Amino acid sequence: MHEVKALLFDVFGTLADWRGSLARDVPALLAPHGIAVDGFAFADGWRAQYQPAMEEVRAGRIPFSKLDALHRRNLEIVLRDFGLTQRVDEPLRAQLTLLWHRLNGWPDVAAGLRRLRAKFLLAPCSNGNIALMANLARHNGWHWDAILGAEIARDYKPKPAVYLASAAAFDCAPGEAMMVAAHSSDLAAAAAAGLRTAFVARPDEYGPATGEPAPSVPVDVVAGSLLELADRLGCA
Repeated sequence: MHEVKALLFDVFGTLADWRGSLARDVPALLAPHGIAVDGFAFADGWRAQYQPAMEEVRAGRIPFSKLDALHRRNLEIVLRDFGLTQRVDEPLRAQLTLLWHRLNGWPDVAAGLRRLRAKFLLAPCSNGNIALMANLARHNGWHWDAILGAEIARDYKPKPAVYLASAAAFDCAPGEAMMVAAHSSDLAAAAAAGLRTAFVARPDEYGPATGEPAPSVPVDVVAGSLLELADRLGCA
């Protein structure tokens, strides 16, 4: 791994517990308005619209839109499905959309990033937009050397341009950057673009024992947490 200079991170699921955070925060936000929802069902329904919305961009059917805009559009579908279209006004919809900016990280992430940063340049390579990534970092105490990913490339993973633009932003050849993710599909796409890859297990991402406990594709490094990844990459 001596040639790797930069680590690029998937964020939703790999670093941030999106499901647990939304399941807690959505009901808390709606309750003062007399609205009760199953937080996990709401989170799952919202996330289910994530890939279909990005595919509209990837396929060229709509212009590139920041993920905040897609999340806001997807919220309309979730509110309709939950029978809440008439009960949630525009200011409350804006507040709901911003809950993605306050997701909590998994417990190992802050300490793991601190160790990894001593040896590598660090940046998210996320489908999340820059403002979203900046606010997540401030919320969780993460320090990035840059914020890269979809908004820089004007496209969404797993398109090769997203990985290549992120590596190039650090003046790295593809093989000098390593994609870190909890999703085999993300890592397979990064490897196809020439990046090195590291799998970090998040087996409970979608609920108990519903995430990927191990990669289903060849990767360079496998770890159970960012702290274990730091060990495997020789970070003190």
